[in-house]
Order: sequence, then C-alpha cells, then structure tokens
Amino acid sequence: MIVDFEGTVYRWQARTDASWFFVDLPGDMSEMIREMQDPALARGFGSVRVRVSIGDSSWTTSIFPSSGTGSYVLPLKRAVREAEGLDEGGIARARVELVDV
Repeated sequence: MIVDFEGTVYRWQARTDASWFFVDLPGDMSEMIREMQDPALARGFGSVRVRVSIGDSSWTTSIFPSSGTGSYVLPLKRAVREAEGLDEGGIARARVELVDV
C-alpha cells in the first residue's frame, strides 16, 4: 500500500529538551493502515515499517499510532528536514509505502 499525503510539521511537545519533529497521516489513511495490519507481524508500540519519500529524500523508518489522535505519526529526521527545507509549521508532502503488511 502506498499513501500520498500532506501534513503540517510539528515539534513533539512531550519533551521540550528534544528536537523531535513529526507529521500526522490523515485519519482515514491511518484507519486503512490499521485495518491492514496482521497481528502476527505486530511490532513494538504498534509501529509499522515504511519507506518514505519527501521531495528528493527517501528513507526507511516506522510510523507510530498517536495516543492523542489515533492517527499514525511519521518522524522527520533532521537530515530530511534540512535537505527539504521543512521547518516547524511547514507543510510536508510525503509518500509512504508500507513494508510489512
């Protein structure tokens, strides 16, 4: 499954000493991903392995379900944010491909 979406870049507020940035996948897409998950392949914290592309940057990571919204969140590492000019409050246009479904 491949998901294309846009989302606002935000800083994780739970730890003010950290520079963890994320973008939320839309709720309907998150629900589709959740429904596709095989319980036998369950990973820690409900994470799902994915391949991601934003602009010219591509990498492998995991998305995680947010306890607050129920949507999956995509972590944005610093190298990608810098390469793609993504700042807090900016819009990320991402393509996410599920690896383990």
